[in-house]
Amino acid sequence: MKILLDESLPRKLKADFGSLYDVKTVKDMGWLGKKNGELLSLMVSHNFNFFVTVDKNLRYQQNLERLEIIIFLLLAVDNRRITLQNLVEKIKRKIKEGDLKTVNEIF
Repeated sequence: MKILLDESLPRKLKADFGSLYDVKTVKDMGWLGKKNGELLSLMVSHNFNFFVTVDKNLRYQQNLERLEIIIFLLLAVDNRRITLQNLVEKIKRKIKEGDLKTVNEIF
């Protein structure tokens, strides 16, 4: 399973997913500064399954139903790693259970 972390997330967060997941950051892929539409297209063409972001506007800016990826929207008080680590566990649980929608809000 390939997961992409948005550039607004701490890069070290990828370690919290563990070795069962192939997690990359936008920076790892050389995609810093890409607009959401282009970024989503790149994700699809590079066979990513999941996108993790804190961008609440993404669902209003893009037609997400047409994409073959699942988006995890993290809703937290800040985007620090210590804050988001518990949310990573929720993401992993949702993936394991297969309880997925196009946009999954994770609190």
